[in-house]
Amino acid sequence: MISILIIIVSIVAVAGLAFLIVNKLPAKMKPVLSIVLWAVIIYFGYQIYSSIMTPINFNKMKKQRYALVIENLKTIRDAELAYASVNRKFTSNFSDLVNFIETDSFAITEVKNIVVTEQRGRITIDVEKRVVDTVGFEMVKNSFEGRDYKGMMNVPGTEAKFDLKTGSVEKVQGVMASVFEAKVDKAIVLDGMNKDLIRQEKEALGGVNVPGEYIAVGSLEDVNSNGNWPPFYDGSKEETEN
Repeated sequence: MISILIIIVSIVAVAGLAFLIVNKLPAKMKPVLSIVLWAVIIYFGYQIYSSIMTPINFNKMKKQRYALVIENLKTIRDAELAYASVNRKFTSNFSDLVNFIETDSFAITEVKNIVVTEQRGRITIDVEKRVVDTVGFEMVKNSFEGRDYKGMMNVPGTEAKFDLKTGSVEKVQGVMASVFEAKVDKAIVLDGMNKDLIRQEKEALGGVNVPGEYIAVGSLEDVNSNGNWPPFYDGSKEETEN
């Protein structure tokens, strides 16, 4: 807001200077001041252009960086969910996740109904029961084919790693559930960009923006494996870049 006000005041000042050159100054001074005027016009023209393009370029670069970060967070989420499906809890150790993907397997089950004969007192009856049989196993690694699960802990474009934590919350009365959260500070992802716009980005409330100070998936306060990014980051690469 302040920068826009300065630009408006400057435009008024340049207009006043132009009026002065045309109407008040001696003819011999006009060429020199005309050159100064053109220099001032070019300078403020650039400032106006920069004030318009800076947030546009910031948002474009922000989306590109966020998209790479979110892809890794999705891989972390899928790895945690796979790990918990076998181990009944999440892990805060990235090495455990990678090792799990590399070496462990999912059980392939088959559900079928069978009829068994049961003796109830002096009566024999046939009862239909549902039975779950394990018919084979599939390597977890197959589910992550083409994904960089070995590097999922790295924040793309930086030397930082995601902050991964686990905990437990009460799901229903007396029943505890394992939870996890992976996150990174937006300032780390946006390092090197306009500091004022980074500050504004960290104060974002949501909508088409990632809310708050972090890009995160999961929660330590609720049974939730969702990310905090808006839906268009789950679309195609082209949608994310526009």
